Order: sequence, then structure tokens, then C-alpha cells
Amino acid sequence: MDLPGMHPRQSVKDAPPACRTFFGLSVSKKLFLASFRQKIISLTCLSRISGLAVLALLLFLSAVPVSHANWQPLTARLVADGYDEENLQLLFTRPEVKFEPQVMAGKVSVLIGRDQDSPRSPGPLTHNNVYRGYLNSRVITKARSFLREHRTLLNKASASYGVPPEVVVSILLVETRLGKSTGRNIVFNRLASMAFSSDLETIRPYLNRTVTSANEDNARRWCHQKADWAYNELKALLDYAGTNSVDPLSIRGSIYGAIGLCQFMPSNIFSYGVDADKNGRIDPFVTPDAIHSIANYLHKHGWTRGINSEGRRKVIFAYNNSTTYVNTILAVADKIGGSRAKRS
Repeated sequence: MDLPGMHPRQSVKDAPPACRTFFGLSVSKKLFLASFRQKIISLTCLSRISGLAVLALLLFLSAVPVSHANWQPLTARLVADGYDEENLQLLFTRPEVKFEPQVMAGKVSVLIGRDQDSPRSPGPLTHNNVYRGYLNSRVITKARSFLREHRTLLNKASASYGVPPEVVVSILLVETRLGKSTGRNIVFNRLASMAFSSDLETIRPYLNRTVTSANEDNARRWCHQKADWAYNELKALLDYAGTNSVDPLSIRGSIYGAIGLCQFMPSNIFSYGVDADKNGRIDPFVTPDAIHSIANYLHKHGWTRGINSEGRRKVIFAYNNSTTYVNTILAVADKIGGSRAKRS
């Protein structure tokens, strides 16, 4: 038993005087009665407090949905797709692995909202439809400083893919504050939790009142689709970690599993990632690879020299399906590079 005020490895005789008295070890006979009375009072108070604490804990636990997962169906699916069973068992039983049902719940809630009121193509550029914080003069100054620092690298990417440096820097700014905020979530947990949550009932306790009788069918459809999407991204994450000899549980990223300065989903690393520093690996966490990967992604989605305004908007919308995001990227690029971003 660890006593109050004691180090776990101390014995009772090493306890502070107050502890020795409480446990009846006082060497002073004159203090015995006072010590005994104090012990009775303390134990009585402790009993009352403990009872209240237990009651509060039981009430709390009854109100909180239990979040646990039997990973066996997911690991069996991965084994069927060629992944090593022993390695998977070791991976999924590590203490860092957690089931996070709120991730799929959040995703489904967002998608239900989009079903109701969001466009599936970029809307018009309006003054109020922009993340205004990124247009702050101090933020723009930092973006310009980043562009100057990496001008050679950015110009090289622009020459290869036709994407203006200002647009690449704008994306880096909005996505990760120029690489300073790439996410703290364990990406493995995020993707595994979503892949596990193909059944709406798994996450229903975390949806509050988002799902109604009117949208429940859509919620089930989104659950199934996004679970399949997350499963494929989980496989890509495992492949990326294996290719680069990285512990998959060490990779941190966004709430839904995007990683690196460019916030690529794992599968996009294989499709659009570029080994710009020629070190034999694509690493979205390093600046050269992230810059070239962004430019390559935009190029492969249709960005060419002389692309018109509508074309630019469609390409950026492919990077992030948000009209406000598209507007912000173009507005920031305009602030950074002026008319040059529009002409490119």
C-alpha cells in the first residue's frame, strides 16, 4: 500500500510523522489517545468520501458510452489482403492502440450536413466566404518570408509542374501553418477506428441528435462508404510505414488521418508524392518533398500554365472540397504574389 506523503518504495517506518501517527506507529505514549481519536475521525471521513466518490464514478460511467473494439474482424480482413498476421496481432495489442468512435461520428455528422446544404463544386469568391485569419498582414508576411527562404525549391517545382510558388505556399499556410502544425493524432488509431465503424450502431451513442429518421439511411450509407475509404487508407499507412521502416503508431496527423506539411492522406503519398530531395523515400514531413508533392497533385488534377480562373478553382477544390478553402487559397496567393498568381 502506498501511504500519503510516501514514495512508493518507502516502508512504513520511513513515513513522515503524520503518517506514522495515523497508522498507530507513534513512539510517544502521550500522543496515543489523541492519535487514536484522530484515526477514527479520519477513517470515518474517508469512508464517507469514498462512498460519495464511488457513487459519482458509477453515475459517470453509466452516462459515458463504452468505447472498445474487438479488432479481430479488421485484422482478419487485413490478413486476407496479404498482411502478416503475427505482426498485426503485435500491432493491435499495443497499449497505444485505441478505439476512437468519435472520429467516424464526427465524419458522418459533417457529411450529413453537406448533404443538406453544401455545394459539390466551388462556389463564387465572396468577401465573407474566406478564412479571414489567413489574410492577416502578419500571417501574409510570414508566408512571404517562407517563399523567399525556399524560392529556389519553389521555382523548381513551378518549372516542373506549372504551379505558381504563391499557390503552393498558400496551401502550406492554410494546411499546416507552413509546417508548424501537422497534427497530433495517432493516424493509425484514427483510420483503424473508422475502418472498424462500418455499422452505424457502433457510433450511434456518439452522434447525439445528428441522425434522425429523415437522414438515417444516408447516415448508414456514409458509415459504410467511409469505413471502406478508411480501410484503404489504413492499408496505405501500413504500406508507407513498411516502405520507410517507420513505426506506424509514431505517425501523427489530422483528425481524419492526413499527414505531413501537405496533409496528404496516406494513399496520396503513393499517387502524388515526390522524392524531391532524392534520398530514396517520399517524406511529406520534409519541405522539399511536400512542396513538389503539392505541385504534382495540382498538376495531375488539371493545373497547367495559363489555366483560367474557373480551372484554378476546380483544381484546388479537388485538394479540399470546400468553397471557403478554395477562396482562401486564391486570396492568400494573390496577397503573397499579387497579379503574378493570377497570370500563372
